[in-house]
Amino acid sequence: MTNRYPPINPKCTSMLHGGDYNPDQWIKTPEIWDEDMRLMKLAGCNAMSVGIFSWTALEPQEGKFEFGWLDTIMDKLAENSAFAVLATPSGARPAWLSRKYPEVLRVRPDRGRNLHGHRHNHCLTSPVYREKTAIINRKLAERYKDHPALLVWHISNEYNGECHCELCRAAFVNWLQRKYGDLDALNQAWWAAFWSHTCTDWSQIESPSEIGEHCVHGLTLDWKRFVTDQTIDFFRSEIAPLRELTPDVPVTANFMGLYPGLDYWKFAKAVDVASWDNYPSWHGPDGDTPLAASISFVHDINRCLKNGKPFMLMESVPSTTNWMEVAKRKRPGMHLLSSMQAVAHGSDTVQYFQWRKSRGSSEKFHGAVVDHVGHENTRVFRDVAGVGEALKKLDAIVGTTVRPDVAVICDWENRWAIDGMQGLGRHVRKYVETCIAHYRPFWSKGVPVDVIDETFDFSSYKLLIAPMLYMLRPGVAERSRSFVAEGGTFVTTYWSGIVDENDLCFLGGWPGDGLREVLGIWDEELDGLYPDDRNRIVMTEDNALGLAGEYDVRELCGLIHSEGADILATYGDDFYAGRPALTVNAFGRGKAYYVASRNSDEFLADLCGRLIADLDIRPVIEAPLPVGVTAQMRSDGVDEFVFLMNFTAGEQKIDAGGESFIDMLAVEPVKGDIRLEGYGLKILRRPARAT
Repeated sequence: MTNRYPPINPKCTSMLHGGDYNPDQWIKTPEIWDEDMRLMKLAGCNAMSVGIFSWTALEPQEGKFEFGWLDTIMDKLAENSAFAVLATPSGARPAWLSRKYPEVLRVRPDRGRNLHGHRHNHCLTSPVYREKTAIINRKLAERYKDHPALLVWHISNEYNGECHCELCRAAFVNWLQRKYGDLDALNQAWWAAFWSHTCTDWSQIESPSEIGEHCVHGLTLDWKRFVTDQTIDFFRSEIAPLRELTPDVPVTANFMGLYPGLDYWKFAKAVDVASWDNYPSWHGPDGDTPLAASISFVHDINRCLKNGKPFMLMESVPSTTNWMEVAKRKRPGMHLLSSMQAVAHGSDTVQYFQWRKSRGSSEKFHGAVVDHVGHENTRVFRDVAGVGEALKKLDAIVGTTVRPDVAVICDWENRWAIDGMQGLGRHVRKYVETCIAHYRPFWSKGVPVDVIDETFDFSSYKLLIAPMLYMLRPGVAERSRSFVAEGGTFVTTYWSGIVDENDLCFLGGWPGDGLREVLGIWDEELDGLYPDDRNRIVMTEDNALGLAGEYDVRELCGLIHSEGADILATYGDDFYAGRPALTVNAFGRGKAYYVASRNSDEFLADLCGRLIADLDIRPVIEAPLPVGVTAQMRSDGVDEFVFLMNFTAGEQKIDAGGESFIDMLAVEPVKGDIRLEGYGLKILRRPARAT
């Protein structure tokens, strides 16, 4: 694998900085456009997302197109050495389209059709909507294919939602027929004999609904898979004219972090570059450290969506959103820190929603680079300009990546299955939270991590962590088995190896599908605890991890039997006191750990710390990191770019020992003690270390 990728578009070899720009809201005051260009230069912005919700401005009547305003904006951007991340406008269609062609309006699960309004309120199956989208997209591509400002195609905006109309129902049935071939196979996969839900004709199949069927897990899983596939199919129809007319211009679609409605692992295969919209609520009651780790987790997902290729931070907010429960402002330093956090984990852009605040409607109080006051003399503008100055010094980082020794599996289909099942208490499922909890110890120690799904190749890692691997998709057990047999270390937890890809339980004992032999245990039962209940695990004497004492247990306890695995800890309380709670099994040249209970953060920190040491996994910097400080890295194989980030309000110090660096922002050598101000960071350059 390469350690350096080409820039997003060879037209620009620098970091991209900019945001969502809505000049069509200011058509009647074009003097503001000239002021925008002046302010963009002051802020160090070189890439603006244009046209995201501009369909009516571009096509005010069916077949009547008005591109003059967009011509002006594209020309102004080019004249000012800036670029356009040019959007297709399908995220919000014109009222004339809804009125003339009501089939484009979405139908809810209750089978009622929506009125015109909001955004993403359209049927992705509708031939009319696909036709009209293709027309406007072709017009855009024809007009701007040779324009010097065109850099990236921004396809629609935050794809989301689903439609339950007859067109979508028919498409769903066709999807099922392609997947299963016949009804017998479908009924077996859905275990449809339960409650007499066997289908005897394809016409009997409906999409899930609270007024109909929503308890057949195979149906609900397949519906979610269909929604992802149908969204991707619509996306492909959107980009068809763009591929034809602008084959060298990359396309992206802005994802929404951990949004559960679409499988981004699958969607990412259709885009040229991954991008996402990041809106954390900083400075909350729990402090910034847990949130910072969670946001890093999502950044790492986006880097891994394209196998290490740098992504785009398509949207972030320079101040505060208009929709959070508490609109707390970023404290001094946090805007630069949170922006560079994205770069540290693989982004080659820092972009915002929005450039200039709207005068009216729902986002008029959403944060922006340019406030309603309209000039550059604001704290927020100065913060953004500071990011622009920093990014200008980071050209050497563009295209670089990181190749971690550690991976954590966070799989969308597994999440769907856990969230949709009727088992375990709802308050204790916490699949995504559990994945992040297993990621956080590495983040705290400055150890880079890939966050992947079940379909990835595991062979390049030393350590693979698969929390709550409830659903074993085809081939996962076999690849996990090979990974361990070839010398890898595998860690999984309670509620793993329970069902297959159709959410059908494995028979003959859990974990199923061959994982039981790899782990050397049989998981007989799972005990759920009330919120105030506690248990504990007690480390055995002279255990292989070298851990001692006991750890708090909450929510879930697996009652397991060793079938050859070494017992590292046992339960301390309840009727299963003394039974195994943590095991390790030697399998081939590797080891497989089973964590039977949901344990404290202290346990995870100690476990992961021992594994880091035992497997000789190198942190980014060979120095202990204070709580709230992390270290991340990107490299081209020749140089390494080290990001030290302090997510606390107080000054922190790191003893770098004898290592020597160049501070890329201050442009000066650094050695020995490194001081980080509250919400401060350092970006350091050093020669690549020998592997």
